Amino acid sequence: MKMTFLATTFALTVGVAMADDHGMHPMVMAEDQSVANGIVSAEKVVADKNGWLVVHRTGEDMKPGPVVGYAPLRKGETNDVAAILQEDVAAGDMLMLMVHAEDGGMQTGVFEYTLGAKEDGPIKMDGNLVMTVVTAK
Repeated sequence: MKMTFLATTFALTVGVAMADDHGMHPMVMAEDQSVANGIVSAEKVVADKNGWLVVHRTGEDMKPGPVVGYAPLRKGETNDVAAILQEDVAAGDMLMLMVHAEDGGMQTGVFEYTLGAKEDGPIKMDGNLVMTVVTAK
């Protein structure tokens, strides 16, 4: 009886942990915001592994352009992720906040992506980039 209880407890615990891992869908949630302080923020980011929140310039074509900022992400849900902008961003500029992986680079913990590279590149879910677009105020 004691063994059955332990086995059941273990199975339930593993099942809950697996459900949590499988229920985690990568996403970025952010709104239009002032960038006067040199920072762009995401209210919430969910990543399926450690990586980066990367800020790309974009336009009406909604294609990711040059990187203008980034911040490290840990696996799971993170609230209030702030990326320091490395270039001037003007009111009205469109910014694409995108989840990138920490994969394929030469060094762990160093953001190595350049536009079009595979190192620390963007992740996709169901073939789509995990991102949102905001307008700087």
